[in-house]
Amino acid sequence: MDIEFQSVEEIRLLQEHLLSQQIAYVSQHSPFYKRMFATLDIDVKTIKCIADLQKLPFTDKKDLQLYNEDFLCVTKADIVDYITTSGTLGDPVTFGCTENDLQRLAYNEHKSFACAGIKKGDILQLMTTMDKRFMAGLAYWLGIRDLGASIIRVGNGIPELQWDTIMRIKPNAIMCVPSFILRLIEYAEANDIDYRHSSIKKIIGIGEGLRDQDFNLNLLGQKIHEKWPEVQLFATYSSTEMSATFSECEYGCGGHVHPELIIVEIIGEDNRPVPDGQVGEVVITTLGVEGMPLLRFRTGDIAAKVVQPCQCGRNSYRLTPLVGRKNNMIKLKGTTIYPPAINDVLDNTDYVVNYVVRVVTSAAGTDDVIVQVGCRTSLEEDAIIKDLKDRFRSKLRVAPHIQVLPIEDIQKVNFPAKSRKPIKFIDERTH
Repeated sequence: MDIEFQSVEEIRLLQEHLLSQQIAYVSQHSPFYKRMFATLDIDVKTIKCIADLQKLPFTDKKDLQLYNEDFLCVTKADIVDYITTSGTLGDPVTFGCTENDLQRLAYNEHKSFACAGIKKGDILQLMTTMDKRFMAGLAYWLGIRDLGASIIRVGNGIPELQWDTIMRIKPNAIMCVPSFILRLIEYAEANDIDYRHSSIKKIIGIGEGLRDQDFNLNLLGQKIHEKWPEVQLFATYSSTEMSATFSECEYGCGGHVHPELIIVEIIGEDNRPVPDGQVGEVVITTLGVEGMPLLRFRTGDIAAKVVQPCQCGRNSYRLTPLVGRKNNMIKLKGTTIYPPAINDVLDNTDYVVNYVVRVVTSAAGTDDVIVQVGCRTSLEEDAIIKDLKDRFRSKLRVAPHIQVLPIEDIQKVNFPAKSRKPIKFIDERTH
């Protein structure tokens, strides 16, 4: 029986057993953690339960940046796939995956797709890249294969190609960045494609949220649902460092953890765990990773843990949709804002086609926000600026600077050639 459907106590016991194994493994094979244990005089045998993790310091992205190869627990001959992710200092961080790690990724995504109701016989169109040393695309492909469903590897962008593939092969599910769905709909409407009666029944979103903290569809999710009510929407949350995915089930009440793959702590400003249901930083400890396991890794993502059993029968805890990223928090005129709150205002403005949010340091040393928008409206520029500022003040109590730019210029910023995900937020602060 799947561990997620067993009791909370059985889940806890399994996690603690796997944690003991992971601690013993890194203490023997990880140069970084061996050095950390020795320097801090940590007796790894005392790490027996999840609460004992608090005896260990955090690992962060700067550690991965500065000591990248010291996290590797195997020889380079054992690595079968190299993956990179961006680091806090600008240069990418490299992860080495063994054959067992790739099998673990396949297992993870198998479970995640199954959570969204994908099964053998389904056809899923994958609208994300598998190249550029990107883990997610590879993981999705491995998981779909392991599940026994069929895959169409179209890659990202190009609405014309996506629709041509949908009409030819008739997949019943697609996986992509949610905001791209609006581009698909726009293309379909402009080219007389009856998208609402197409073969697509499910959309699995990656990289962007679809729900708010109450599990209602956020404004982006609402826009998609209003335009395309026939499809089911599922959100996922993941990162390269986690080597695991949190996926919604059909009830849409948070992303289910796969407890045999990862332990999650939610940490407050005092670096201590917060009560269940309270938001804090997501800190993860990987389980079963062979190449580059991580202990108490700070993701920088802000969310809460939901421990109440789900209607689907799973008893593993869940994560709420992300509030934002800790490093992306903005203090605008005394008000704390995360970029998703800005996105919600813009996503709910019909005439806004695309946008990018820039945060800069003002002459006074404070945060300043510039929202650049591409619009399709008969309104004059001054009227657009006034209307948007009124909308921001109504929702957030403060208004950023507004710049109206050609849609094509914003498009180039949103979808640069080398980017894996659409860019809507650019942090140019100097502090």
